[in-house]
Amino acid sequence: MHVSYDVYEKCQGWPGLAPDFFLSKINEYSCKRILEIGSGANPTLSPTSVQANGLTYVTSDVSPEELKKADSAFEQMVLDLSVADIDPSLIENFDAIVSRFVAEHISDGHQYHTNLYKMLRPGGISIHCFSTLWCLPFAVNRLLPDFVTDNLLNIFGPRDLHKHNKFKAYYSWGRGPRKKMIRRYQDLGFEVIRYSGYFGHGYYEKRLPLLHRIEGIKRRFLVKYPLPFFCSYATIVLRKPGVLRNSD
Repeated sequence: MHVSYDVYEKCQGWPGLAPDFFLSKINEYSCKRILEIGSGANPTLSPTSVQANGLTYVTSDVSPEELKKADSAFEQMVLDLSVADIDPSLIENFDAIVSRFVAEHISDGHQYHTNLYKMLRPGGISIHCFSTLWCLPFAVNRLLPDFVTDNLLNIFGPRDLHKHNKFKAYYSWGRGPRKKMIRRYQDLGFEVIRYSGYFGHGYYEKRLPLLHRIEGIKRRFLVKYPLPFFCSYATIVLRKPGVLRNSD
């Protein structure tokens, strides 16, 4: 198991880093059938990349409306992983399950990762990039009413709501690489391959530049003297024990 820390700009969940990161792990573990959770309108890999690497790539979402926004080149699946009993046809159906900034929107992390474990083939991998709770903007997002946080997001992080809507965040299991969190994944049966924590955020940069500079000093200090409790983002790579024998 590899535990590491860095500044938030290096988090592999960002659009400029995620495709290469996901592909490197998919190829490292010889995965062919891939499920991306909550990617509905925005699958991480491009159709060209999926075809070039010989992958079967499923984009999923709880919302059929979100899926309709996705490119027709992807296999699409309406999927709710908060339920206790998942569709039996999904058991051991995927070589790799990945997500970007979805896990913080899951209300029950234990149930979610239990379902992911069931859906992986033996030897398969589960990769997730997510926000963590005790960074100030995310703590505010969790504790204040939605109408307040919606307005704050419009000020500090405006986005195209057609392609990047705002969804309620719970931050269940949304923590940095603390020993307690590592044990949680291990107790489900996963091998924890990698757990990376990242410090800082960019929400102050445009509106509050002085505060952004102070935030920069803080994040560099935390990288040097890491306290996982104060992570802003995390990336985790999990593996289901066994030998992967994909059928695609």
